[in-house]
This record gives sequence, C-alpha cells and structure tokens, in this order.
Amino acid sequence: MHKNNKQFSGCWAIVLGGSSGFGLAAVEKLSQYGMNSVVLYRELAVSERSLKGKLSKLAEENEVTIAPFNINALDETARKGFIKNIVKTIPKHGVKLLLHSIARGNLKPLVADEANAELSIDDIQLTTYAMSTSMLDWARELLKADLFNSDARIIGLTSEGSNKYWEGYAAVSIAKSSLESLTTYMAVELSKYGLKTNLIQAGITETPSLMRIPDSDKLLETAAKRNPFGRMTKPTDVANVIYLLCTDEAAWINGTVIHVDGGEHCR
Repeated sequence: MHKNNKQFSGCWAIVLGGSSGFGLAAVEKLSQYGMNSVVLYRELAVSERSLKGKLSKLAEENEVTIAPFNINALDETARKGFIKNIVKTIPKHGVKLLLHSIARGNLKPLVADEANAELSIDDIQLTTYAMSTSMLDWARELLKADLFNSDARIIGLTSEGSNKYWEGYAAVSIAKSSLESLTTYMAVELSKYGLKTNLIQAGITETPSLMRIPDSDKLLETAAKRNPFGRMTKPTDVANVIYLLCTDEAAWINGTVIHVDGGEHCR
C-alpha cells in the first residue's frame, strides 16, 4: 500500500477524459498525494467494469475518494446535471484541478480520396469543441458553482501536431491551435479568480487516442529516434508534471505551454 502523505488532502480534481492515457495516469499520481478525483469518461459497459474496478482499488490503496461518471462531458445538459449533483459531494472551493484530457475528434483528409470522406466544417467544429473550447465551458460552470479553490489550476493538453503536419490530423490540429490561444485568454481573464491556466505539450505517447491516428506506428518510431533519451514519452511522465503544476511552488506558472517530452521538440 502506498503511504499517502496527504499533501492535497481535502482537495478535488475533476478529470475530463480519465479512463485511459494522461487522464488516468494523473488520477493515479494525484491520489498518491491525497487528492480526491471525479473522473468523467465515455465507455461501454464491459470496459467500464474494468475501469471502475481499477479506480476503486486505487481509492482504497491511497485512502481517497474517486468518483466515476460515465457521461458525455460535451453535452450541455449532462454537464449542468453533473454540476448540480456534484455539489453534494465536493464542498465549495474544493476543486484544486480541472484537467481537460478529452481526446475526441475526426481524422479525415481535407479532400476526399478513395478510402476516406473529406473533412467537413461540422467535423472541424465538433473536434474543436471537444478538444478545445469545452474547457472554457467547464471552467465557467465550476466558477458559477463556487467549486474552484482560490488557488486552483486548469490544465489542458496540446500536441506537436498543432503546428506540424500529421496525416489525417487537420481537425485536431485546428482544435489544438485554438486551445493554445484560448489558454492565453483564460490565463489572463480568469486570474482574478486565482486560477492558473496552462497547457502541457507531451511528446509522442502510445495512448489509445494516438493509435487512432493514421500511420501512428511511424510517429512512434520517429519519436524514439528524435528523443534525446532514446525513448518515447510515457503517461506517467505527463502525470508527474500535472502533479508538479498543482503544488504551491508552481503557483506563479500561468498561461504557458510546457514541453513534457524529454527534449523531443528540440529535434
């Protein structure tokens, strides 16, 4: 059993997209330091049973509360209903972290080919909302409900694909570019509430969402060669930095994109 040092005792994280990858790794890391978590995800019944078992074991081992919610975090009605219910569990000003780790988008070419339909404007809009502007909606709802701690952190996830060409990645690239601009404005305009808004740009990481990108095997192969340390980024590498950004010592970091890639972006 991990000995919980209670650094974040009484604090809560709301993790959007916490069933795998960076989101789940963050829940695992933060629970070791006493942070309770509300984990939102969309999973089929079979997958959800396994996930709930994992989260339950994690909560027991670290003596924290982890509340799973299988809801559509992008649906306004679902979001408002969730906020209405969660105030019964999370005390006012109890949320230390809002982690936006939603990976949902369309992977199509700009022009149709023999194998794929072309990317539509609706595809772009849906992807941008899922992976960018929904972060603002969640932040505003939590503010209205007085759930944010006066020193809370908002963390989103971007990628190198925001400014480089990856096959089939256009809609996600547009979304990530939008997220980077949004983060700048949230960092400034939400600072009066004590909120710090930052992004993590992880190196190429073998996650379920990455594996859906066309030719992802080539991205993985290239990443290992490019990385100064000769390996790919792991979800735990990113979770460690999410933890660091939640500490008191990170209170003056706001409005920035932090590379968590072992120097991969340098090549």
